[in-house]
Amino acid sequence: MRTQKRRRRENKTDYKKRIGLLKGQRPRVVFRKTNRYIIAECIESSGAKDKIIIGITSKALLKHGWPEDMKGSLKSLPASYLTGFLLGKNILEKKVNSPILDIGMARSINKGRIFAFINGLIDSGVKMKCKQEALPEKDRIEGKRLKKDFSGTFAKIKKSMGGEKGNEK
Repeated sequence: MRTQKRRRRENKTDYKKRIGLLKGQRPRVVFRKTNRYIIAECIESSGAKDKIIIGITSKALLKHGWPEDMKGSLKSLPASYLTGFLLGKNILEKKVNSPILDIGMARSINKGRIFAFINGLIDSGVKMKCKQEALPEKDRIEGKRLKKDFSGTFAKIKKSMGGEKGNEK
């Protein structure tokens, strides 16, 4: 019986998936969720080396008007969407062409944070394929179902990032 590699045993790297992504020779958009934040990076690979072109965390939302009292919800669905939207704007600014998504070992659950992140990327103008039924509803993304209605703050934050209200689907 063969011993598994350390990063596979620790559930950090799926080597089969990684080699498939690297063979595509396209930049990757990496999505990671921690206990407090969403981490998103645009990475180019050459050989076995990864180079981070753009890196962003959901902490950056605080600069764009995220309420200080809601600091604990920087991994929520609206935060995932806005982090994806902000990363998408940066990707377009740096002219990175057609990246592919790398979610690592995270489970992709329909209408979850990963798909809210993808929706943010798509709404910012990045070309990505995604089934429409997998994306969360607009009222969940805007935070209308939170304890207090977050949609007004959401619109202000999105506008400060360069997204117009009429730009949505």
